[in-house]
Amino acid sequence: MRYAVLGTGIVGRTLAGKLASLGHDVVIGTRDPGATLARTEPDGMGNPPFAHWHAEHGQVRLETFEKAAAFGETVVNTTAGERSLDALQAAGAPRLSGKVLIDVANPLGFTAGKPTLDPVNTDSLGERIQRAFPDAKVVKTLNTMNCFVMVEPARVAGEHTVFVSGDDTGAKKAVTALLGSFGWPEASVIDLGDITTARGVEMLLPIWLHLYGTLGHGDFNFHIQGARPGG
Repeated sequence: MRYAVLGTGIVGRTLAGKLASLGHDVVIGTRDPGATLARTEPDGMGNPPFAHWHAEHGQVRLETFEKAAAFGETVVNTTAGERSLDALQAAGAPRLSGKVLIDVANPLGFTAGKPTLDPVNTDSLGERIQRAFPDAKVVKTLNTMNCFVMVEPARVAGEHTVFVSGDDTGAKKAVTALLGSFGWPEASVIDLGDITTARGVEMLLPIWLHLYGTLGHGDFNFHIQGARPGG
């Protein structure tokens, strides 16, 4: 399978590296590959510059958003939520049409130093992406956890949960199968329903951030007890 991962931050790197390790052909998309590779300073989260990671993952090519989306049979959005629509517009609607578009982003911003969501309550980033690209099959998932847990759920002991939201049943089945290849048992995947349910999972981000601050690490996740029908 050919995957286009849009975004060169730690989430994009982690997902791209996992996909490549599973034998997929992976391209990472960015606005300006030359500028991305030229950066020498750590990013805003303190992670090493992308070029350091790329030197160790030579099988993953770096392309523009447009070329990456054209290459990928499935597209994964890991860009910062406030820039996701711009990045996807740069990728181009024709290159997203008919494809599964996995949205991992959160619409996170900061007001007076405190995390805020925009949109929230009556809309979500997942819905905005689906409206902007009606011919794409948007599936919201993996946005409720640390990126290392995304690709290695065994980092968290015991049972825990990953959610999927989207309008296309076939796309959600394909994403559930991909999650299984990451190590997620089928029983841990909860299909919440259509893309409007992305509102709820995006609103989990503030409590996740508070838990991170309290626990001092990101190796935790949510577990929904009795999640199976009749359970």
